[in-house]
Amino acid sequence: MDKLINDFSFGLFFWQALILVILLILLAKFAWKPIMNSITEREEGIKNALLAAENAKKDMQNLKADNEKLLSEARAERDTMIKEAREIKEKMIADAKEEAQVQGQKMIAQAKATIEGEKNAAMAEIKSQVSTLSLEIAEKILKGELANNDAQAKLVEKMLADAKLS
Repeated sequence: MDKLINDFSFGLFFWQALILVILLILLAKFAWKPIMNSITEREEGIKNALLAAENAKKDMQNLKADNEKLLSEARAERDTMIKEAREIKEKMIADAKEEAQVQGQKMIAQAKATIEGEKNAAMAEIKSQVSTLSLEIAEKILKGELANNDAQAKLVEKMLADAKLS
C-alpha cells in the first residue's frame, strides 16, 4: 500500500477519472436506458404474469364453485328423478294390483253367473225331463185305466166329484 501512495500521480489520476466520467456518460446515454427499459419491461412482464396467475386462480376458484354447484344441482335432480321413478313404480304396482283385483272380481262374478246360469239350465232340464217322464207315466197309467170301460166311468165320476169340491 505504501508503494501505491508513493507512486501516486495526479496526471494519471486525472486521466483515469476523465475516462471514467466519459465512460459513465456513454453508458448513461447508450446503455443505461436500454438496460433500464429491459428491466422495466421485465418487471411489467412479471407483474402481468402474476396478475394473470391471480386471475387464473380466481377463475379456477369460480369454475370449481360452479362445478360444485352444478354437481349439487345434478345430484338433487337425480334424487328427484329417482324419487319420482319410485313413486311411479309404486303407483304402477298399486294400479296393477287393483286392476288384477278388479279383473279377479269380474272373473269370479262371471264364473258365479255362469254357474248360476248352468245350474238354472240344469234345473230347467231336470224339470223338463221330470215333467216329460211324469206325462209319459201318466199317459201309460191313463191308457191302462182307460182301456177298461168300467174304469173309465169310475175315473170320470171321481174327477167330477173332485171338481165339485174345489
